[in-house]
Amino acid sequence: MLAQTEKKYSHLKEFIKGLNSVVVAFSAGVDSTLLLKVSHDVLGDKAIAITAMSPTYPEDEVIQAKQLAKQIGARLLLLKTNEFEKEEFLANTPQRCFFCKTELFSLLKKEASNLGFEHILYGANADDINDFRPGMQAAKQAHAIAPLLEVGLTKAEIRDISKNLGLPTWNKPSYACLASRIPYGIRITTDTLKKIESGEKLLRELGFMQCRLRYHGDIARIEVLVEDLPIILKPGVRTKIIEELKHQGFKYITIDIEGYRTGSMNPQNNQV
Repeated sequence: MLAQTEKKYSHLKEFIKGLNSVVVAFSAGVDSTLLLKVSHDVLGDKAIAITAMSPTYPEDEVIQAKQLAKQIGARLLLLKTNEFEKEEFLANTPQRCFFCKTELFSLLKKEASNLGFEHILYGANADDINDFRPGMQAAKQAHAIAPLLEVGLTKAEIRDISKNLGLPTWNKPSYACLASRIPYGIRITTDTLKKIESGEKLLRELGFMQCRLRYHGDIARIEVLVEDLPIILKPGVRTKIIEELKHQGFKYITIDIEGYRTGSMNPQNNQV
């Protein structure tokens, strides 16, 4: 690690040590896995993980969360969230993430209180402040803490530390909830999320680890890395994708020639 990264890592451990007891919102992603690892290293049984179970969160990720928590040695609780009972979430406005995270942090806060734990931690990092993330406002309202952000760790630095700690997530592709694949204004349904989940699972099985299936009604818009664009057009790969996605109910399958990029559905990224 670079000296600056090592210094931030030391600050992270000291910061978390000062919190005494924590509940970590654990998604099994790069950020929350490092956060859980350090929290458990520093606080032991005074750090536990809670993973939300929801149609917006793929089953494969729940399985990974269980495996990672076991590897780290941390206690893991699974908590069912109820955002699908909230019209504000289902309507899918640009503030969708705020309503979803408000539900999540409300339940985490209640669970932390029941367990006698003092703080809620989540995995925002220094790069996230430059993106459109209404969920961070929900975290602020719930007084949740983002230690990685507090000590100024970037995504690249988090991956570097994770690699040095032997965490298998160090090179895990970026992820986000399945609802982020649906354009704002299109109502969220469990059927739509299942189609997206199934389609992205297929893409990963075909070797496209960093990918998105963006939902546009009858149209599936596929994003893969620019260097993977020639691969997706290979006859066998292309045919498999067409067959499977049409079986899922899509009429048209398109490839986005801009390639994979985070937040392509966000308001500021949809302008020409």
